[in-house]
Amino acid sequence: MLLPCMAAAQAQGGSNGQQSPPGASTGKPGSDVLLPPEGVSPEASQPRSESVPEATQTAPANQAGDTVNVPQGRDPEKNSNGTFVFKTEVQEVTLHATVVDDRQRPVTTLDRKAFQVFEDGRPQRITSFRREDIPVALGIVIDNSGSMRDKRPSVNAAALNLVRASNPQDQVCVINFNNEYYLDQDYTGNVSLLRDALERIESRGGTALYDAVVATSDHLMKSARLQKKVILVVTDGEDTASRDSLEQAVRAIAIDGGPTVYTIGLLGHEREKRARRALKILAEQTGGVAFFPGDVNEVEAISQQIAHDIRNQYTIGYKPTTPKVEGGYRQVKVDAVASGYKRLSVRTRSGYYAGGAQTASAAKN
Repeated sequence: MLLPCMAAAQAQGGSNGQQSPPGASTGKPGSDVLLPPEGVSPEASQPRSESVPEATQTAPANQAGDTVNVPQGRDPEKNSNGTFVFKTEVQEVTLHATVVDDRQRPVTTLDRKAFQVFEDGRPQRITSFRREDIPVALGIVIDNSGSMRDKRPSVNAAALNLVRASNPQDQVCVINFNNEYYLDQDYTGNVSLLRDALERIESRGGTALYDAVVATSDHLMKSARLQKKVILVVTDGEDTASRDSLEQAVRAIAIDGGPTVYTIGLLGHEREKRARRALKILAEQTGGVAFFPGDVNEVEAISQQIAHDIRNQYTIGYKPTTPKVEGGYRQVKVDAVASGYKRLSVRTRSGYYAGGAQTASAAKN
């Protein structure tokens, strides 16, 4: 019964010419199904970057006095709100990188000369560099299966505190998932609206984790106006209901300009090794971090750590020596060296599919 309703809703949405969240009503008050758009499945996705003109990135005015470097001949402009607007060429690959020293302490004062970027082992010329706090499009994806019922109040509180600790210009959406996934709140910075969405708890059913992550990534890529994109996933178990496999999910989100994924696994059972592995792969492939707290009460501190990490990253751009239009998977590595530091470690995405998810699909076949 659900499928005809979803198809009818899609047809109606395509005929009125108005932009709306990707979903159709399920009859649950205040909740929309986040439909699998055409880009959810790697087989149906289209390249996202080569066919569009210049993209813009909005960032807050730099009040801390940090240096702001942009591509040569491209100065930052201020809009009517007094915020900087950075223009990025579609040929440029953008990386968001976190740097720590040998004691795992964040290092946030490096300049452009400290970094070197490699793609498929070949050095690349950095064409843009920024180290200020820029707003992000954030998708909060939370497990709504039956086993999460008692954990949701603590998880919801931590998610809201993450929003409060984030850049005030962030745009946040909330996706609850069990066997299906629901866009319960589209982009907003309103904490009250986000709280209402998080409290729409209907804990039952299984865990379609991979499908929810892929659909959220697709939603961010297609509709977010902010260039930097992040997904936070909170779950307490292994995927049991997705159509896509873990490998297909990674290929779908590990694309040029794709989101950084942070995962929190409330596992607590040695037998859930597969769930732990999956959450680590989703995070590490995209430049994020996987957390496995021993108790749900630790999620609050983790959410603060994630907020700090997001707000203290370097944004590095380069034009690959192999043009992106040639497609294919590209391995990425970033090194940093600076006087006064014995050893620096850089965390960013490990690679990307240059032609988007369609190329990812071709690579697996």
